[in-house]
Amino acid sequence: MTYLVTGGAGFIGSSVARRLIADGNIVYIIDNLKTGYLDNIPEGAVFINGDFSQDEVIDRLEGRRFDAIFHIGGQSSGEISFEEPEYDLNTNTLSTLKLLKYCVKRGCNRFIYASTMSVYGEDGVKEQFSEDDATNPKSFYAVGKLASEKYMDIFHREFGIDFVSLRYFNVYGVGQNLENLKQGMVSIYLKQFFDKSFKKVEVKGSLDRFRDLIYIDDVTDITITSAHNSRFNNQIINIGTGVKTTVREILDLIKLYTDSKKEIIVTSGTKGDQFGIYANNSKLKSIYKKELTPFNIGLKKMIDWIEEK
Repeated sequence: MTYLVTGGAGFIGSSVARRLIADGNIVYIIDNLKTGYLDNIPEGAVFINGDFSQDEVIDRLEGRRFDAIFHIGGQSSGEISFEEPEYDLNTNTLSTLKLLKYCVKRGCNRFIYASTMSVYGEDGVKEQFSEDDATNPKSFYAVGKLASEKYMDIFHREFGIDFVSLRYFNVYGVGQNLENLKQGMVSIYLKQFFDKSFKKVEVKGSLDRFRDLIYIDDVTDITITSAHNSRFNNQIINIGTGVKTTVREILDLIKLYTDSKKEIIVTSGTKGDQFGIYANNSKLKSIYKKELTPFNIGLKKMIDWIEEK
C-alpha cells in the first residue's frame, strides 16, 4: 500500500513512517525541516522538502493516489503559536484543508489527523476529559487543530472522506527532539538534566501542574491501527493513558533514574499553557485492546537512549 506522511522528519511522523516502511509499504513524506531533521527520514521513503500548506509543494506529489494520508506534521507548540500565529494557522489548518481537497481530487478516502488534547482547554474544576466534553482552546495552536477537525467532518459529510481525529495527549519517548525547549515537557526537563551547560533545571509554572503522558511506541501503533480498523472511522478519539502525572512526579522520577543533584527553579508559566488535564480514554480502550506503557517504564527507556547517544 502507498501512504503519505506529513511531518515525517519529526518525532511522531518519523516513527509512523518508519513502521509503515518496515511493514512493506511505500511511503511519501512531506516536511519543511523547520523542527524536523533530515536524519529522521527513514531509508526508503520518498521525501519532498517543503511546506505542505503550499500548492506548489502538494503539486510535487504529481497526483499520486494514496491509500491513506497521515497528517502528522504541523507546528505543535502553544507557546510558539503566539509568537508565529500566521505560520501556525497555515501549517495546522490551511494544510488540512488543502490535503483534504487533494483527497477528493485523487480518490483518497482515508485521512488520519494528529489533533491534540489542547482543544479542551480547561474549566478550572474538571481534570479528566472525554471526547464528548466541550472544547475551549487556550492557544492559537489549539484553535487551529479544532478548526481542522471541523473541516474533516464537513469533508466526510459532503465528499465521503473517512477521517480519524487522534487527540494526542503528551507524547514522549525515544527519538524526541531534546533541542526544542518549547515543546515536550519530558524532553525539555531531560535536556536540562543531562546537558552540563544548564547549571539548573528551569520549570515554567507550578510543580503541581499535571499531564497525561503517553509513550511514542503506543502512539505509533494506535495511529497506524486507526488506518485499518473501521471502528476508528469518522471518530474523534483521545490518545492518552488515563493517568494523571504531576510535574513534581516527573522531576522526582528523573532525579531518581539519573541520580542528579541539579537544583530546580520554578519560574512563571507560558502563554496558553494548561495547568493540567488527562484523558478519559474509555473510547480508545473499547477499540484498541493492547496495554499502554506505564510512564516509569517509558521514561527509563528514554533515559537509557539518551545515555547511549
